[in-house]
This record gives sequence, structure tokens and C-alpha cells, in this order.
Amino acid sequence: MANVIVKFKIMPQGVEVPLGAVEKEAKKIIENFGALVHKMEKQPVAFGLVAIIITFMYDEKRGTTDKLEEDITAVEGVGSVEVIDCRRAFG
Repeated sequence: MANVIVKFKIMPQGVEVPLGAVEKEAKKIIENFGALVHKMEKQPVAFGLVAIIITFMYDEKRGTTDKLEEDITAVEGVGSVEVIDCRRAFG
């Protein structure tokens, strides 16, 4: 089996949402899923809105990230979660 490297783009509901709290909760959810968070970045979108880009890796035996996306979307202040990159890593 291989590992899967995934990038999520988390969009807040608005500019007033505290991104630090969203990052902390999203990281906790991802780690509880059994994944390893490699990188967290902020990406300006428009009109002061900033997206959170999270790159993480997990064993593909765990299946899809559908439940993970639902759990992060349920976090207060999160507008949407989108998979922007997904790759298999061997070795």
C-alpha cells in the first residue's frame, strides 16, 4: 500500500473568522483521522478573505477523506473544504 498526500483548501465564512482557531481545530481533526500534517499556509483570496491550505499525509488503507471533509466543514466559522491536490506516494 501507499501513502496519500492531500491538500485541503479551507474557506472561512467571512473575514471576521479567527483563522488561528480554525487551523487548530482542523489540525486536531486531521491528526485524529490518523494523518500527519506537514504544512499549513494562508492564501489571500480577495477583499481580505484568506483561505487556509493544509497539506497532510495518511495511509491509503484509511480510505477516502469524505468524512474528514465533513468534520472540518462542521467547525464553527468554516464555509467550505475542498481537496485541491491528492497524490499517492510510494516508498
